[in-house]
Amino acid sequence: MQFTNGTVQEFILLGFEVGKLQRLLILVFFTLLYMLAMAENITIITLVVLDTHLARLPMYILLSNFSWLEICYVNTTMPRMLLDLALSNKIISFSSCFLQFYIFFSLGCTECFFLSSMALDRYLAICHPLRYSQIMSPSFCYILVTASWVLGFLVTIVPVTLISQMSFCGPNIIDHFLCDPGPILALVCPPLPEAPIISLTSVNAVVILGNIMFVVLSYGSVIVTLMKNSSKGNRVKSSSTISFHLLVVTLFYGPLAGIYVKPGEADSNVTKIVALCYTAITPFLNPMIYCLRNDQMKEALLTLWRRKAGFLKSRIESVKKRKGTGNI
Repeated sequence: MQFTNGTVQEFILLGFEVGKLQRLLILVFFTLLYMLAMAENITIITLVVLDTHLARLPMYILLSNFSWLEICYVNTTMPRMLLDLALSNKIISFSSCFLQFYIFFSLGCTECFFLSSMALDRYLAICHPLRYSQIMSPSFCYILVTASWVLGFLVTIVPVTLISQMSFCGPNIIDHFLCDPGPILALVCPPLPEAPIISLTSVNAVVILGNIMFVVLSYGSVIVTLMKNSSKGNRVKSSSTISFHLLVVTLFYGPLAGIYVKPGEADSNVTKIVALCYTAITPFLNPMIYCLRNDQMKEALLTLWRRKAGFLKSRIESVKKRKGTGNI
């Protein structure tokens, strides 16, 4: 254990306390999950970028940027976790730990703002369809995207900075597979300063609870509008889409509200399971829920496949002609 002026200079990420066989199974499972999550989200971004029709639609502008957020999410935590599982290299420097903490915390806040942006998009599309195209223009979508990223990375600066300036007396073992606020705060020298805790709790409460309220009000208005004004066929179709959106929101916000509004009070095993949900499982599930079940996305995927198949076919025919010419 390294100390400088009585403060820990490196941490040990305890990770998963399991046997070798279980460790191998976890490594294989989450490696596959990581690869699939990356492939799904890259596919969505590629389809939206290459399809000129989808690239102009507000929902797909938001979803492609949301996929980029998910890629950042899994790459902030998963490679390190997989490396620790494979090599048992559990030591992480103080600066690296807090860098991961800041990026991970910021991406979580950014996702809260993204989910609110997508809820706003569905609210305007269903509750104000005549004004939807006027309000949700591509430029306004990019403003929402930029605001989500900027706010997400700004609101976390103060609490992360205050926590990093606290004294850590040891032991230097973080009972987690990543640098999360609860396990980090458990290592702080007593007495625990109030300012960092108040700052962290306030940010969590405002960002998480504030965005939850906005999402609930938005989708609540959507459901009421669907029940009042839509025909039975449109109601079923729109309700199906909204139900999947609400599923993603519930999977993300449900665990967060219980763990991060009051940091440091949750059981370590529960915290690990919750962290796995939104660092590995939801980035894998979200593309299937939001996009890959969508008819427009399926059509764009088929179009791209036909283009690639046509290109390969033309290349093969071109090679055959050259060989035929060479034989003559």
